[in-house]
Amino acid sequence: MLGAIIGDIVGSRFEFNNHRSKDFELFGDGCFATDDSIMSLAVAKAIMEASKTKTPNVRDHNFHVKLSKLTVKYMRKIGRKYPNSGFGGMFYRWVFSDDPKPYNSFGNGAAMRVSPAGFAARSERDAERLAETVTAVTHNHEEGIKGAKATAAAIYMACRGAPKREIRERIAGEYYSLDFTIDSIRPTYRFNETCQETVPQAIECFLESASFEDAIRIAISLGGDSDTIGAITGAIAEAYYGVPEDIKGKALAYLDAELRAIYDEWKVFAPADEERHGVPQTD
Repeated sequence: MLGAIIGDIVGSRFEFNNHRSKDFELFGDGCFATDDSIMSLAVAKAIMEASKTKTPNVRDHNFHVKLSKLTVKYMRKIGRKYPNSGFGGMFYRWVFSDDPKPYNSFGNGAAMRVSPAGFAARSERDAERLAETVTAVTHNHEEGIKGAKATAAAIYMACRGAPKREIRERIAGEYYSLDFTIDSIRPTYRFNETCQETVPQAIECFLESASFEDAIRIAISLGGDSDTIGAITGAIAEAYYGVPEDIKGKALAYLDAELRAIYDEWKVFAPADEERHGVPQTD
């Protein structure tokens, strides 16, 4: 999850002022933790609370009912404390509604907050099912679910040391065509808030990278919805490479005490979030 937070913070100042180059200071004036980070932490909190009585299990219907309710609870409880963090209009209304219901969205918010599902899962199927549960409370359109599941599956595979070629084959075979390069689409790529036009691009940013930092820089260089592309890319890159200590320290300074407390709790719950399950194999 920290990789998503880092990608979000680094991309925050470029969301509406794109920087189409890998040459920039990672953390600078205007950086902040947006709704991408805040909702990732809210999802993490929901998963931790749901897991206090039961281990996440794809076959346990009651666990997923409980997780769904807790996701609604914590996204609204935490989200209401950060009303100016960058929420989209429909999500803002959901957060402050007295009767929150899914609203058939396929926005990329489905994917930017889902990284805890990939790290908490015990199997790829678990990752996909957890992703669906925490996503469907708002983004219940099939493309919203698809974007979340693809992101969680990539994180799970990367965390367990799958080679990039296997991750590419899995995503291309099950979710999205990846028949492009970042260099080829950068000149014409524009701001887009749908899963369909951000999730495959973010996954490709990771697949073309040489390190965690390089993945973040590629994601920002693409342009578009920079904080969200950075968050999705950063989550997968963290699972594959880990996070350098200097970048970690700088990013955590952007979290206030309440958000940092959730992060610290998550570190204990899912240490593999920063200490990957496996070592990436040679491609």
